[in-house]
Amino acid sequence: MNTDTLERPAELEVRNVGGIEETTVSFSPGITVLTGRNATNRTSLLRSIMAVLGSDDTSLKADAEQGRVELHMGDERYVRTLERANGTVTTDGVPYLEETELADLFAFLLESNAARRAVEREEDLRELIMRPVDTEAIEAEIERLDRERARIDDELEDLSELKRELPSLEERRRELEAEIETKRAELASKEADIDALDADVDETRAEKQRLDSQLQTVREKRSELEQVRSDIDLQQESIESLTAERRELEAELSDLPETPMAEHDDLDEQITQLRNRKETLEAEVSDLQDVIQFNEEQLEGQSDSIAALRENDGAVTDALVEDIVVCWTCGSEVDEERITETVAQLRTVRREKLETVRSLESELSDLRDEKREHRQQRQRKQTVERKLADVETEIDDREERLEDLRSKRERLGEEIETLESEIDDLESDDFSEVLDLHKEANQLEFELGQLESTLDDVVERIGTVEEQLAEESDLKSRREEIEAELTDLRTRVDQIEASAVERFNEHMDTVLDVLDYDNLERIWIEAVEREVRDGRQTVERTEFELHIVRSTDTGATYEDTIDHLSESEREVTGLVFALAGYLVHDVHETVPFVLLDSLEAIDSERIAALVEYMADYATFLVVALLPEDAQALDDRHPRITSI
Repeated sequence: MNTDTLERPAELEVRNVGGIEETTVSFSPGITVLTGRNATNRTSLLRSIMAVLGSDDTSLKADAEQGRVELHMGDERYVRTLERANGTVTTDGVPYLEETELADLFAFLLESNAARRAVEREEDLRELIMRPVDTEAIEAEIERLDRERARIDDELEDLSELKRELPSLEERRRELEAEIETKRAELASKEADIDALDADVDETRAEKQRLDSQLQTVREKRSELEQVRSDIDLQQESIESLTAERRELEAELSDLPETPMAEHDDLDEQITQLRNRKETLEAEVSDLQDVIQFNEEQLEGQSDSIAALRENDGAVTDALVEDIVVCWTCGSEVDEERITETVAQLRTVRREKLETVRSLESELSDLRDEKREHRQQRQRKQTVERKLADVETEIDDREERLEDLRSKRERLGEEIETLESEIDDLESDDFSEVLDLHKEANQLEFELGQLESTLDDVVERIGTVEEQLAEESDLKSRREEIEAELTDLRTRVDQIEASAVERFNEHMDTVLDVLDYDNLERIWIEAVEREVRDGRQTVERTEFELHIVRSTDTGATYEDTIDHLSESEREVTGLVFALAGYLVHDVHETVPFVLLDSLEAIDSERIAALVEYMADYATFLVVALLPEDAQALDDRHPRITSI
């Protein structure tokens, strides 16, 4: 919504909502006063505004099947429709807001508003302020970032080890290169000696070829034996690692609590019972609302009829109909005041049932949390058991492979021993020198091959290390980003809490100065840490503690308790608390309306001062007042007297 649109009047069209049959109202930016007696549809008009803004806290007219609210703001148009089908009212259309939790808590300040009532009922003020904040999502993101940071720390630690390994790898490469050069020189010398002897002993060529073949076979067998020994070492290391992992999994499995299915079933049964009870109470609340609304509409109709009679018949009619109405349930004549009192009692019953519904919702939330904890424990146990089975299977496979390798090692040792025996038989006194030279040359070639293979491994390892070390800068940068994100997430809740406390205290001080209550010096909130039960655990949790400071006739001050606040003081405190939430969550950025109703407990002069004060923070402030209370407001504010 652009600024130009919010500077222009808003047009509201209502049909069959609450007690309203049809009306069109215009609201200019600033304060609009709905003035009139009770049961004149002021609250219905406010709930119509709530409906088109997106709230579900509204009702269809009792004798209508369809209702509609349309709001025009500049060139924008928003519509909310209500339809009754099979005893249930459904809503549709395109409202102003997609999500109304913030507005319901801090902008729609009718009698039943949770923020206003929180002070009166001494409820958890912090919970109300923090309710729109998705703390679970924040905590989940913190956990995810913690895991990512731990992973990066492990990688950086590995890189530190690689840094320490790199110099030794470079030194090893130089040593191997030097050894290879030495071996090549020795081999060249042996080959020269063999060539010199070959010139004199051509007749030994056949024997030499056979000897070369045997020596080559020995080299291959020795190389294969070396590889088998290496594989055996690797298998043994893997088995040791898997055995350690198995011990850890077995320990974790033994630490996981057993959750009997009976306990799980009992939780399900409790949840079902509470849910059924909550649904029953909600249906009763809905029925009560229909009854209350019907009676208000009937009262309003009776008032209109009496007014018409008075208009036509003057004083005679006044004497006949003064304060007398015909009961629409039994047909007898009763005082209008008695019906009004009955409706007020019904409202009280409805509020009590709503409080019970909220209490049941809290119990349901606790039970669902406990059920979720049980489910997570079972899932973790199943995961650990599955991993343990996989580890045991892999241990068995590797032990079987190890036995095969050991058998192969024994077989290769026997084959090499047989070959060496055959080579010894080929060596005779006549050819011993040339055979020795060939044997030594073959050994040098074998050793040279091993050195070259080892050098290749070292060079490859150096390349891998250097490639991994190149990632260090990116990992450090990402870790710094994670630290910044974690700091922001961990302080976000604290910042909202601190801002709420600061703004409440600041505005409460200002409002008390404006309203000038006798002997009421200060009302302020303090954020305190307390130990509370969370399921089966005791945890530290922040709470908002409300303090009241009064003064005596001599000027001395003392701290009082919440239950000693007058009804007027409670109402003002609740409204200022809602205003603090409105400002902390920047509700004005998304909700252009603030709605006020049921201010009768506050005297008219203070109502005027409070409304003027709150108007500074809302584009449209619509307040429902009795005529005597409305007189205290400046005449420049438009009045709506007929709906």
